[in-house]
Amino acid sequence: MIKKAMILAAGFGKRMHPLTLDCPKPLLKIHEETLLSNTITFLQKIGVEKIVINVHYLASKIIKYIDKKKFNVEIIIEEEKDNILDTGGGILNVLNHFLNEPFITINPDTLWNSDYLKEFKLMEKVFFSNKDNSCCMLVVSKEKSFDKSLKGDFNLEKNLINRKKNNLKYIYTGLQIIRPEVFLNSKKKIFSINKIWNILIENNKLCGIKSNINFLHVNNISVYKDLIDKDFKH
Repeated sequence: MIKKAMILAAGFGKRMHPLTLDCPKPLLKIHEETLLSNTITFLQKIGVEKIVINVHYLASKIIKYIDKKKFNVEIIIEEEKDNILDTGGGILNVLNHFLNEPFITINPDTLWNSDYLKEFKLMEKVFFSNKDNSCCMLVVSKEKSFDKSLKGDFNLEKNLINRKKNNLKYIYTGLQIIRPEVFLNSKKKIFSINKIWNILIENNKLCGIKSNINFLHVNNISVYKDLIDKDFKH
């Protein structure tokens, strides 16, 4: 069972202006719970014992929030002080916390709930079923997305992720299991995780699981306002 995870929380949240001018996106609330606390709670439910959170934009507010909440799990904050490192660089920067063991990365933009527990267990099973699997991600059909503006990121064939066609039918939910060694040849400090994914796709080492849960994702301020009015299962 995977016991360690990283929450990606360094972004500027520009599509959420003006709300994120003085509040980092992970601290926005839906039904009195922040996106960040909802994500931490989900990770605790799946058995995670150590969480690394990268921060940059309005970092001090996230740091103070974590200190005040005193979550019942080990949390380490890694501040990207000089430059934001993007998704790939942000993960590369914290690999020392994972001791060459597979770990979870998760985006707090998605509204995670207990329905995802079974899907995560299936992800673990598929990931460990083949030692050649370097990464396993949870994807969802565009048809299940609350936000209909999302165009799709991948296609999925027999548990393998690809980007072969123009009509990409699946969206990345923001949840993956990944091995630290896939970053060994990364020479740049600032880069997107998409560069890692593309290399894995070329080598048939990026597997995926299809989610059957309606996808609620805080993509922009319009979607956020609509989600506030929606019942949300924790």
